Amino acid sequence: MKLLDRGTSLTIWAPAKANLFLEILGKRADGYHELATLMVAVALFDELSFADDPSGSLHLECDRPDLSTGPDNLILRAARLLQSRTGRTRGARIQLVKRIPMMAGLAGGSSDAAAALIALDRLWQTKLSTDELAAMSAELGSDIPFFFRLPAAWCTGRGEKVEPIRLARALDLVLLLPSFGLGTAAVYKQVRIPRDPETGADIRQAMEAGDVELVGRRLFNRLEEAATSIEPRVDEYRRRLEQEGPAGARMSGSGSSLFAVCRDQDEARRIAQAIEPWAKEQQARVLVVRTGHVPEEQ
Repeated sequence: MKLLDRGTSLTIWAPAKANLFLEILGKRADGYHELATLMVAVALFDELSFADDPSGSLHLECDRPDLSTGPDNLILRAARLLQSRTGRTRGARIQLVKRIPMMAGLAGGSSDAAAALIALDRLWQTKLSTDELAAMSAELGSDIPFFFRLPAAWCTGRGEKVEPIRLARALDLVLLLPSFGLGTAAVYKQVRIPRDPETGADIRQAMEAGDVELVGRRLFNRLEEAATSIEPRVDEYRRRLEQEGPAGARMSGSGSSLFAVCRDQDEARRIAQAIEPWAKEQQARVLVVRTGHVPEEQ
């Protein structure tokens, strides 16, 4: 994540993620699912600004009125957790510019929580290590530790065990963002646990070798069938992406967003332009992004 430090205030850009591979391995005793997933950060960012507040209070404002800025928000929960663990009595005034869509499988809330821990650690001079912040973040959500190991990682357990992997090259993606969202809990409730789970070995090797064609052929998401049973348009939207001939297309996370892996930026632009008229009819958005976790121009 990119952080701009101005002393008494700072700004940080929190990236979205996409799941190139996601398999469900079983149901855990704690109610979570055991999974294996290959996640990559993509260049779609929320922007968070933090100003120190010596009074100790925490206040969050957002440009999206439909997003709760109350105590249930992950940003504030992360801030309170950091205060509690470090004994810091300082607070912060936080502004969030929300660009990552909600209920889309892009982990915008998780990324924002990680960004809050990174930014407030700097602002409050708590001087915790990345490992300490990542371990703390796992108490808030399964996807959050990934954002301390960008730009790509193999994640297991309930998602909190993170193994960074090397990317031989950046991937060019077309994101298709439907107007509808999907609830994570509802999708997981419908998932069928396989008898013989996919291992993901091929796509890991393909990523490390920079083989885009093989990455596209090995895209996999066990949750896509469950999501489609709730919202059939998920399958329709993926098929529309596939009609344009990318290396591959798949749903991200528990949906509702989908993405196409493209062979280069020119192909990504061509596919985005081709589906834009159809997407507008569906009230969906189309974005061309690359894998990466630092804004090119900020």
